[in-house]
Amino acid sequence: MIVRHMPNDLAQLDRVFHALADPTRRAVLARLSNGPAAMSVLAQPFRMALPSFAQHLDVLETCGLVRSHKEGRVRTYRLAPQKLKTAERWLTEQRALWERRLDQLDTYLLEFKEQKP
Repeated sequence: MIVRHMPNDLAQLDRVFHALADPTRRAVLARLSNGPAAMSVLAQPFRMALPSFAQHLDVLETCGLVRSHKEGRVRTYRLAPQKLKTAERWLTEQRALWERRLDQLDTYLLEFKEQKP
């Protein structure tokens, strides 16, 4: 099966993988898997200034992995898992493709070995 992605889908996927490439952002996602949290709570485990930490949250929100809501002076973030499912679907497609290719290689090598005198 050949799966074709639209250019916009690929750009979105690139943004998701870019966001996931950073250990701080992965840690934030792991924390948010336990439930929503305010920016100040999310920032506590990290040794960085709040504006620097806010940039990480902006990356996560821009690519759609988190959503935020501001009430008064408190901005609360929550996980938005749909984009993770998009990345998971792409990885599953790639795994299936490479498994087929490895099976073909295995078959070829077995046939080649049997043909040797």
